[in-house]
Amino acid sequence: MSNETTQPKLKHELGLLDGTMLVAGSMIGSGIFIVSADITRNVGSAGWLIAVWLITGFMTLTAALSYGELSAMFPKAGGQYIYLKESYNKLIAFLYGWSFFAVIQTGTIAAVGVAFSKFTAYIMPASLKYLVSEDYIVLNGGFFKISSAQLVSIVLIVFLTYINTKGVKGGKIIQTTFTLTKLLSLFGLIIFGFIAFKSEIWTANWTNAWDMHKLAKDGTTTDYTMSAALGAIAIAMVGSIFSSDAWNNVTFIAGEMKNPKRDVALSLFFGTMIVTIIYVSANVVYTGVLSLHDIVNADKDRVAVAASYVIFGSKGALVIAVMIMISTFGCNNGLILAGSRVYYSMAKDGLFFKRTGTLNKNDVPEFGLWIQAVVASILCLSGKYGDLLDMISFVVVLFYVLTIFGIFILRKKMPDAERPYKAFGYPVLPAIYIIMGLAFCTLLIIYKPEFTWPGLIIVLIGIPIYYISQRNVTNEDKTDVVS
Repeated sequence: MSNETTQPKLKHELGLLDGTMLVAGSMIGSGIFIVSADITRNVGSAGWLIAVWLITGFMTLTAALSYGELSAMFPKAGGQYIYLKESYNKLIAFLYGWSFFAVIQTGTIAAVGVAFSKFTAYIMPASLKYLVSEDYIVLNGGFFKISSAQLVSIVLIVFLTYINTKGVKGGKIIQTTFTLTKLLSLFGLIIFGFIAFKSEIWTANWTNAWDMHKLAKDGTTTDYTMSAALGAIAIAMVGSIFSSDAWNNVTFIAGEMKNPKRDVALSLFFGTMIVTIIYVSANVVYTGVLSLHDIVNADKDRVAVAASYVIFGSKGALVIAVMIMISTFGCNNGLILAGSRVYYSMAKDGLFFKRTGTLNKNDVPEFGLWIQAVVASILCLSGKYGDLLDMISFVVVLFYVLTIFGIFILRKKMPDAERPYKAFGYPVLPAIYIIMGLAFCTLLIIYKPEFTWPGLIIVLIGIPIYYISQRNVTNEDKTDVVS
């Protein structure tokens, strides 16, 4: 027989501002500063560049408004994992949790960490750049190389993980402070960008703005057939969806919100709305200060750096580097804070390491935080985090579709359940998201199979792991009965 012990409990210390800052802070990392170059290469025009961001923004807002109903019904730590379990079954929920742990959350943490390192190099004196440079190789094992940037990213991940093991209050302060700072910085960039608009560049970019074609770096264009144009939009959206992802992180920490039935839904709405406005406005600024040729040829795709040179002059690179450092630091804190709560909920269901389901003396899932840090650090060292993120864009949207379809299932399964908030525009808006999400996934399967199939394989590997974990849980239960 096991002894009953009083376990620490998650503390309700987060309010509406904290939730909104977690949504916005987790969404805004390095993507908005970089991915517009690749989007422009795929769609070839200013109109379609903005359209890709608007489509992504619409999908994100629609999903966030739909998740509001689920978050109000199940105001618990774990968020999307809990929604999938209640809508479908433990297997579907586990496959999400497994994908989340294996690459979705950890891969994003790794990518954002390395982006922090890369842009730190901009503000370092020349004599010290090797300490953070992606070009300085610390260890060269032939096929396996480790750069200074990768090591700095690991230090960042470990540091933020340590801060978050000390309690949710410290992580909350970092998140709110850094997110407010980067929001103000981005609004500043946008305002000064509008002031710096060049009429000749704007006119040139927006002439034939809806003529979609592939635009190469040398300026040559390739026209699309109708079906290929749809594929190009889907491929372009991989970057914008990655940049807009992680908005659901606030649902993972619902168990620590003061008023989760109200504030999680409001945080989702306010956070995604703010970021959507910023993203679309930033891209309008890009088309007002840079030619399409300059956008697609930005050094290492750093469109925001190129735009800052025009807006702020020679110190533009320094300004944007500091902004991205602030942005990525705050983003990673939010990702690290929220991610461990999913593993905590999975462990409570017997679907993850048992220690992950316990809280430390500071009332946070410390073991979950550290194993997340280990996997994220390994992905930093692999140097393949970018490929991994491409692979799971398909999987991320697929799970969003499944979760939103779960609203329809739960309306039938639990018609009398308390719903303090109902999905806005139900059933039309959730249905539109499902159709758009499935179209996106289908087009990626057709036009980008080298990324979609590996992503599916990562998910499917979770099936045998699930059944093994369930067998172990069953054996443990039998042992407990015998004892």
